[in-house]
Formats: sequence, C-alpha cells, structure tokens
Amino acid sequence: MQAAQHRIVHLIGAPTDIGAGMRGASMGPEALRVAGLQAAIEAQGRRVIDLGNVSGPPNPWLAPVAGHRHLQQVRSWNQQVFQAVQGVLGGGGLPVLLGGDHCLAIGSIGAVAAHCKAVGKRLRVLWLDAHADFNTCDITPSGNLHGMPVAVLRGLGPRELTELSGVSPALMPDDIRLLGVRSVDPGERALVHQHRLDVFDMRYIDEHGMRQALQQALLGVDEQTHLHVSLDADFLDPDIAPGVGTAVRGGPGYREAQLCMEMIADTGALGSLDLVELNPACDVRNQTAALVVDLAESLFGKSTLMRA
Repeated sequence: MQAAQHRIVHLIGAPTDIGAGMRGASMGPEALRVAGLQAAIEAQGRRVIDLGNVSGPPNPWLAPVAGHRHLQQVRSWNQQVFQAVQGVLGGGGLPVLLGGDHCLAIGSIGAVAAHCKAVGKRLRVLWLDAHADFNTCDITPSGNLHGMPVAVLRGLGPRELTELSGVSPALMPDDIRLLGVRSVDPGERALVHQHRLDVFDMRYIDEHGMRQALQQALLGVDEQTHLHVSLDADFLDPDIAPGVGTAVRGGPGYREAQLCMEMIADTGALGSLDLVELNPACDVRNQTAALVVDLAESLFGKSTLMRA
C-alpha cells in the first residue's frame, strides 16, 4: 500500500441535510469548493481528484417514526457514501467526504472500518465535534440521525444502519476518541460512560490544553494505523465558525484548532477525512467554509510554525 502522504486525494460530495434538524448543510460541499478546498490541498503537493457528488433522495422533512427521522433516506445516502469511499480506498486513494450532515459518517467510517479489517490495519477515529453523537431512538430528544452516528458505528441502532458496512459494530471503544465535546444529552452521557468511550471534552482541554489532549488521543498511532478524522464544523467556537446548524459556545479557537490539525498531520497517518455540518445558510460570506478549508490544508501539511 502507498504511504498515506503519497496517496491521491479524492473529494466526494454528499449534498444532503437528511439527518439534521435544520436545512442548509446540503449546500456544504459546494461552499467548500467555492472556498478553494482543492487548490488548498494541491498547494501541499498532493494530487487531488474531485469525484463530484453522490446522489440520494430529497429531504422529505417528516416527523420521527419510532425515534428516527428519515431512516430510509439516511440509509440510502450512506449506502452511496459507503460505496464511494470504499472505491477510493480500494484504489489506494485518500477519500475526503464533503458533507452534508454528520449522519454521513456512518457510511464513510463504515467503509474505512471494513477496509482496515480487509488489509489488517488498526483504525483510529478522531471525532472532532461539539456533540458526542451517541444518541439512540430510546433517548434522542429529536430523532435526528446526525445525533446518532457514533452509536450506530458502535452497533447501537436500526439494522438498516448498523449492518450497512457488513461489520457490526464497525468501531470498538478503543478505535475512537472524541474531542471538543461540550453538549451532551443526559441519557446520551450515561450511554457514553457505559461504553467507556475516551472523551476529551472542553473541560479537559481547558484544564490540560489542546496539546496534551491530542497527545493522549493519538497515543499508539503508528505506521500500521489508519487515522480517520471526522471534523464537524461545530467543533469550532461559533465566534470564528458561525456557519453551522447546531452552534455551541465555548469551542476551540483558531490557534487551538490549528495546533490540533498540525499534530494530526505530524503523525503521517491520515488516511481519510470527513468535513461535515457546514451550513452556508447560517454563515457570513462563506467565512466558516474558508476556515474549514484552512484547517484541512493544515491536515495535509501546511504549518504556521517555522519548522523544517
């Protein structure tokens, strides 16, 4: 297999807000393109191929049924994402999913997990998000599936989603680290503790700093590790990233976020990436998209520090 830093980067758009509680994330892929994502990654010496957008059903904007909103539509979109990501990984490429809402990580990470199992690599997922996304139909206050992908990937949820990748659960507790969390529903909090997930919430980051949080989250990552980063735009503080549908105050600022990306890049293990939950309808002159592009460029090697 090619080393991660030499793989061709493939952009995959998934223009849907099917799992969200607010419309607008469907415009995210085009906003990232307008903000210059391809050119930014190419500036780091990488070849980039934009595969365009996968397609799926329109958002019917219906009420939840048995605790899930738009379950069949979410399944359809994630099947398309799964196949697209699987195809890129199978060809030795590095997939970058342009969301779309965070329910799409069911398909992208499901494909990555299946790939890692097939090629014998360890998987580490960094879930950068203001939310734990560990709800289920029994405890969700909304039924929105973008609040459930981590639970689904742990095998909790409807079979239409948990068995999507053919590997259930797709993730074991040691495969995933959650960073930046600061908004968790009561029932969700209990479930996170029950499953013993490693969570570096904003209290931890405030007390110990982003550097130590990342050092702990990346512990054990080596050349045999496939590192997947799932970056929800609401991971960032809304003062610098207003273009999200579920903004939560108190997130990382610009330098904290840059340090996070640079430390991930330093591992050389980045194998796949989600850029999700960008909502241009809530943004100001595409500034959140521009910031996400800036951070993505750092993930691929741009450094603000004077280092060789």
